[in-house]
Amino acid sequence: MRDIEGCIWLCAGDRAELERWIGDGNTAQKLATRARIVLASGLGLGTNAIMCEARASKPTVWRWQAAYLEGGVQRLAKGKSKPPGKKPLTDTVRLAVVEKTAKERPADATHWSVRSMAKVAGVSHTSVQRIWKAHGLKPHLTKTFKLSNDPKFVDKVEDIVGLYLDPPANAIVLSVDEKSQIQALDRTQPGLPLKKGRAQTRL
Repeated sequence: MRDIEGCIWLCAGDRAELERWIGDGNTAQKLATRARIVLASGLGLGTNAIMCEARASKPTVWRWQAAYLEGGVQRLAKGKSKPPGKKPLTDTVRLAVVEKTAKERPADATHWSVRSMAKVAGVSHTSVQRIWKAHGLKPHLTKTFKLSNDPKFVDKVEDIVGLYLDPPANAIVLSVDEKSQIQALDRTQPGLPLKKGRAQTRL
């Protein structure tokens, strides 16, 4: 709600300063807009007329009217103060996220998510996303493969591939794969760990 009633009274010095802002081609556009708002307010114009004069929204008009009443021309020049930003993450925190992602697993899941890692590391989930992206880590991806130890494995592969590349006349080649619902739970060998640019592998 607007708490300013009536027009704003401008002293001669403030009026001259604001007119100088508008007339100076080097003045930032945002300062010129603030000056037009206050000058139009000093003429007793209504909010709608000031909006047209300064080409600004109603909240903008009210904000800079209040700012001028609060601190005069100097307050207009300062603009709206910004809250201090968050401190950047230290290298120690980034390293801890990377090492935990690559070497550890959460107790209640098969892999880390950005939110579960953020909770453990004490950072935001967007920070975890940036760290993972910078180091090429994708813990949600797992590459699986199975290499046969059959001594005749190469010969069998050549025979099977040959059927596809050069099948006999009138032959039908059928390919049968394992059911997707069935997974091998016992691993014959340890997989390779997650690292930059490579997903975790599982034999």
